[in-house]
Amino acid sequence: MNGPVLLPLDAVDLSFRATGDALVRRTVLPSGVRVLTERMPGARSASIGIWVAVGSRDESDDERGSTHFLEHLLFKGTATRSALDIAVAFESVGGEHNAATAKEYTCYYAKVRDIDLDDAVDVLTDMVTSSTLSRDEFETERGVILEELAMADDDPADVAGERLFESVFGDHPLGRPIGGSPESIRGADRDDVYAHYRENYRPRDLVVTVAGAVDHDRLLERIGAALDRAGWAGSTATPVARRDSQAPALVSTDPVSVIRRPLEQTTVLLGMPALAVGDPRRPALTVLNAVLGGGMSSRLFQEIRERRGLAYSVYSFAPSYSDAGLFGLYAGCTPEKASLVAGLMLDEVDKLARDGVSDDELRRASGQLGGAAALALEDSDTRMNRLGRAEITVGEFVDLDESLARIDRVTSADVRAMAGDLRAGALSTVVVGDVDDDQFSFPATATATTPDAVA
Repeated sequence: MNGPVLLPLDAVDLSFRATGDALVRRTVLPSGVRVLTERMPGARSASIGIWVAVGSRDESDDERGSTHFLEHLLFKGTATRSALDIAVAFESVGGEHNAATAKEYTCYYAKVRDIDLDDAVDVLTDMVTSSTLSRDEFETERGVILEELAMADDDPADVAGERLFESVFGDHPLGRPIGGSPESIRGADRDDVYAHYRENYRPRDLVVTVAGAVDHDRLLERIGAALDRAGWAGSTATPVARRDSQAPALVSTDPVSVIRRPLEQTTVLLGMPALAVGDPRRPALTVLNAVLGGGMSSRLFQEIRERRGLAYSVYSFAPSYSDAGLFGLYAGCTPEKASLVAGLMLDEVDKLARDGVSDDELRRASGQLGGAAALALEDSDTRMNRLGRAEITVGEFVDLDESLARIDRVTSADVRAMAGDLRAGALSTVVVGDVDDDQFSFPATATATTPDAVA
């Protein structure tokens, strides 16, 4: 294929070829359900996902954590299947099944052999359309989720990450924790979660994606039969509209947050507002991220770990959403080095904003990103997820060749401008560890005397 393929909500049928001669087809059913498949030649398994474009950002103040709570509950039984029946259906054929709640969507997914795909469609569709949300299971799962939140609170990286999102996004819904808080989960009401379920799980909200050994027409028949059993097949509707991509006005909170924990190592995170997923400058940010903190040859790794020996793990990351994004820098180091490491990480961003990148770095980034993408697309899970995100988030399918072409067009000037734009935004710093407020100063000087890297 050449160039991106748009996925209009009013286009009933689309088909095209992707890299590797994979056939991509998309059908919008009369009920509004969207079905996308990518047939991979030679595959003997398939990955299936059933998506709903509702995530933690869509909750009202009194619904915090309801979307994640609901994800758990849909595994607990339907009118025709118990929780054990659901688990046995997948594990008895060696399949994998799980779910994920994100800030902008929820996905229920499985990976099975090609001969078991029909059954996987039946079970996942039954879960999503016909869960009973029994009161007993609700109370049991409340305890499970509280344990999950407690586990995350014991992980300093999770604690720092949640605080960073809260700081960068401020009162914007993207700043909310996906799982809610212990207080919101303890106060959750079964009827409220059930209302959230019925309000957001409708035919027009559903997207089904399958990649691997899949026959599109047979899949449509199986989904149609499953929806008919659920009483959903007779409805007529247009798919739910995609999110507005208009950038919000972000007001960050707590530019420096120090969370005291009696730990041997301190987690340091720096963050700043970045780009939405559909921003045309996204390829420049992708290259910047690869050069700055995308691997062992990256600037952060070479400067902070290899040359100075100040950290074991150091990297950068750049999550994007429909209307906003975040750029972050991470390092784990001893408490007394936290200020210095924070300053050094920021210095590397400043160098990019001042000098850009070399031609050699651009070539390495292109090779790294292209190779990683090509290897990932050997897996049907990756392709299934690509279909879902393309349909839900941007309404555009971008294949490997087009992605690499966009990366190859990025120049040093593009990266320099991108780094400058990042540094022009509000900076948030989060530190978790055995550090007091008065012990952590920011920005720290990057010219302080430090030992050379130790072999």
